[in-house]
Order: sequence, then structure tokens, then C-alpha cells
Amino acid sequence: MSLHIPFDNSYARLPGTFFTEQAPTPVAAPRLVAFNEPLARLMGISPGEVEEMAQVFAGNRVPDGAAPLAQAYAGHQFGNFNPQLGDGRAVLLGETVGTDGKRRDLQLKGSGPTPYSRMGDGRAWLGPVLREYVVSEAMHALGIPTTRALAAVETGEPVVREEVLPGAVLARVASSHLRVGTFQIFAARRESDSLQRLTQYAIDRHYPHADGPMGLLAAVRDAQVRLIVQWLSVGFIHGVMNTDNCAISGETIDYGPCAFLDTYHPETVFSSIDRDGRYAYFRQPDIAVWNLAQFATALIQQLDDPEAAIEEASDIVNSMPELIRAEWRRVFCAKIGIAAPRDADVGMAVDLLKRMAENQADFTNTFRALSDGAPRDQFVDPEAFDQWAEPWRARLAEEQDPQAVMRAANPVLIPRNHRIEAMIAAAVDGDYAPFERLMAACARPFAADEAFADLRRPPAVDEKVQATFCGT
Repeated sequence: MSLHIPFDNSYARLPGTFFTEQAPTPVAAPRLVAFNEPLARLMGISPGEVEEMAQVFAGNRVPDGAAPLAQAYAGHQFGNFNPQLGDGRAVLLGETVGTDGKRRDLQLKGSGPTPYSRMGDGRAWLGPVLREYVVSEAMHALGIPTTRALAAVETGEPVVREEVLPGAVLARVASSHLRVGTFQIFAARRESDSLQRLTQYAIDRHYPHADGPMGLLAAVRDAQVRLIVQWLSVGFIHGVMNTDNCAISGETIDYGPCAFLDTYHPETVFSSIDRDGRYAYFRQPDIAVWNLAQFATALIQQLDDPEAAIEEASDIVNSMPELIRAEWRRVFCAKIGIAAPRDADVGMAVDLLKRMAENQADFTNTFRALSDGAPRDQFVDPEAFDQWAEPWRARLAEEQDPQAVMRAANPVLIPRNHRIEAMIAAAVDGDYAPFERLMAACARPFAADEAFADLRRPPAVDEKVQATFCGT
């Protein structure tokens, strides 16, 4: 085999209660449609022949050194606790330690049923695989912690959802797949030994300077604070922030019904299954705090005196909203060109967002136009911007290089929902040119490349995406 993956599988060495050994299910006619060579090199992977890679990344051939398994976890789904979830359509092949010294998981998503499938077929169709490939790589290019895409493979088999669709498998890479729900399953079972083992594993892998369970809790809090504010800064809506989709590494994970804002409104929801708006754009910080509270509740179950730890855990969780506000202030003031914000500057950023919501302004284009063009053109009533801009320009006169600050904080381009849908439709018909073009554009999101100017355009009325779907 010319394809070489230097596996070093630490998770597979944990006790059997953490997972079920599970090989991927072979598919009929795998065809490699995308491969991320720079990521492969970073992981120390030596690419092989195209056909060979198709076989491996579809799950038809288990490479040497792999230890395929399905991870066990629980989770709160839309606030309701499910004590038994787990990888229902994914298999962790193993881990590599890359050329940068970092350990990463390699997982096949859509690779067939597992003991955790709960009557599902364990498969994915091409649309969500390509959506996750594009959006996760776009998030990486935006500088936001995220899982990444190594490969996408068509399976040559149909997948039945509401209709018959082409099947696919995504080879996903993460610094780990440890979730809040990974801890919750052992807490629910009162398996303190497993919780202790998992806690130490998580500390060793992600936060080696953390001191015990409460140190881990604080480290995860800080990582989530940074992540959530970065989501807000680019108008990203995760869509399904269940605790089983909350990675303790602080990476964005599980791109199901995710989407980016076009027209700004804080209550925007895209997910078709989020009927009550639990995971709306503006509620994401509150949900991050709620998820951390569930993590704290799970962690303290391993302690000899959980009651004694409640106060310390509560202090850590209760400090999170203020940390989010402080990070939001730093990030959103930079978006309006202020590198060293004062208290009054926060109100200026909030006021701009309020006016954007009232005037149907495009989120990405408005912020970028603060440095590059005419923001007033984004507003139904341009005078609403003019009134805001007068004190703003006076404030920028006190900053050293506000244009550079804004250009570094505000991308030119994000993977817009209607472009993703058009790309998927073309790929289903066998045309991958829109996928490749969108990938090329999203690889340099801060560059004003006129070759991709059309991709910056908001959707026309008949192009608007009203709802996004899990694709499971």
C-alpha cells in the first residue's frame, strides 16, 4: 500500500467501556472527489494512488496500524438528556502525531452502522459531506478552531432520506472527538473510575497545565469563550449546540444545519429542527454557558465529595458570561477599527448592529465595507448609517491604524448558504467545478480577489435559504 498513515492510537488504549471496536462497512464503488494534501502532509500522511485512497477513505480497506472504533457518549439534545448516544454513523480510524507535534484524530463519517446507530443506516449523503468539507475548511481559513476535512468520497450507493440521494463519506480530522457528552455518559452511569480516567486523558491530551477536574473545567471554559465569540464575529450559526456537539478542545465540531448570516438579525435561525430558536445566533453565548454547566455537573461526579466542589465549579461557570462579554468587546470593537476599546466603544458597536438589523444590512459586507467601500449602501435607510458614522469617524481619528485593524477582523467572503446549496446541486449532477471554485475562494477569505467578487453577493430573493438540515 503506497498510502501511509502513521497511526499512534491513544484512545484505543483506554478501557473498552469508552468505545466499541467497529470496522467501517464497505461500499459499492468508491470514488475520491476531494483530498486535502496540505492537511495530509501536516498529519505525516503519505498520499497513495487515487483509487487506493478512495478505498481507504470510503472504509473499504482498513489501513495498517488503524484501530477502528465507535466512541460512546451521551448528551443533552435541545435540552433533553439522552443517556446513550455515541458514534452512530462514524468510525474513528485512529490518530496521528503530525509534523507539528500535534495529535489528531482521523474519523470516517458516514461509514456505516455501529452499535450506537439507533435504527439509522449509518450513512451520509453527498450534500452534508460537501457542506462540512467547505465550511470546516473555510472556518480554518478564517482562523476559527475547527475540525477539518481530509477527504470526501462518493460511495456509488444510494442513501434514502426523503428521497434517494447519492451516498458519500467524509474523512474528518479533529484534535480529538472528546465531547461534553463523553463525560456525561460516565457521570450518568456513576462510573467514577471511568470519569477519572477520561479526565486525566483529556488533561494530558489538551490542557497539560490544568490541575485536576476543576482546572480542566476552567480550561474548557476559556476555550469555549474564544470559540463562541469568533462564531459571532463572522455571523456563524452552529444550529445544533447539543452537549454531544460541544468539543472540549474548543474546536467547532459537527457541521449539520449550520449557516452564516446574510442579512443581520440577532434572532436568526436556520436549522429546520430548531423550532423554538434555542440555538439562534444571539443565544449561542447563553447555550455555551449552559453546556459548560452540564460539563461541570459531570466532572464533579468523580470526586469523593461532590458537594464540596459545587461552589468552585459554580464560580467557574458563573464567570463565563462576563468573560464572553469582555471577549466580545475586544473582537467587535476591532471589527469597527478600535484596537484598544473604551467602555463607550462597546455601545457604538452595539448601536451599529441594532441599525443593521433595522435596515436589513448584510452582516459580512457591511463590516468589510467599513474599511473598503460604502457601508451606507448596505442600509435600507442610508441615513441610519450616516448618523452612526459621524461619532465613529471622530473616534477612529484617535486610533493608530484603524483600516488595518478592520481588514484583519472582517473577512471579504464567507461560504454563503445559497452558494453552498448551488454547489451541492451541481455536484449531485456530477459537476464539481462550483465546489472547487468555492474551496479556492474560501481559502483566502480576507483577500479582495475580483475573480470571486460574485461570491460576495448576498442572495437574491429567490436564492435565499430559509432552512438548513442535518442530513443524517
